[in-house]
Amino acid sequence: MQKSDENKGIVFGFQTDTVWGLGCLPDDKLAVDKIYEIKNRDRTKPLILMSHDVEALKKYVTDIPKYAYKLMDEHFPGGLTLVLRRSGICPKSICAGFETVGIRVPNSKNFMDLTQNIEGSVLATTSLNLSSEPPCKTFDEANSKFGNIVKIVKPKYEEKLHDIPSTIVLCAEDKPLILREGSVKI
Repeated sequence: MQKSDENKGIVFGFQTDTVWGLGCLPDDKLAVDKIYEIKNRDRTKPLILMSHDVEALKKYVTDIPKYAYKLMDEHFPGGLTLVLRRSGICPKSICAGFETVGIRVPNSKNFMDLTQNIEGSVLATTSLNLSSEPPCKTFDEANSKFGNIVKIVKPKYEEKLHDIPSTIVLCAEDKPLILREGSVKI
């Protein structure tokens, strides 16, 4: 896969360190709409931004508190999503009306391989499942359920999934607020 605009309009299914994900280029409104349609996802639920490179994610957020930098140092890459104030370049279409956006750096060679070859190295993401159903846990499951409607990226590396979604922490106030307990204990 080469870095280029050839990924416009494409929705990817991919392995992470926690569960299988569904994602697209963040500024690709058509593909973002496809994600909401594929999952039957409520439009009031935002997508999160993921990359193998925290620096690529930082341009989408602003006003990062010192404690958030500490959490990044301790848990990136890994199963932690930080919700921060979004910057002006963060597409509103992924934020569901919020002034914040979640960012995450999965600890996965397979995910890193994908985002190293995507223009901008960032994907707007959610779990690979229909809303209210559990996320896919294997390539075969992802391919059989979604292979006819999304581009399923076959893992190159043998990696074990944690089968627990990421911990989500709101970092837009004076102190962190845990929104969802997950694979990382804070």
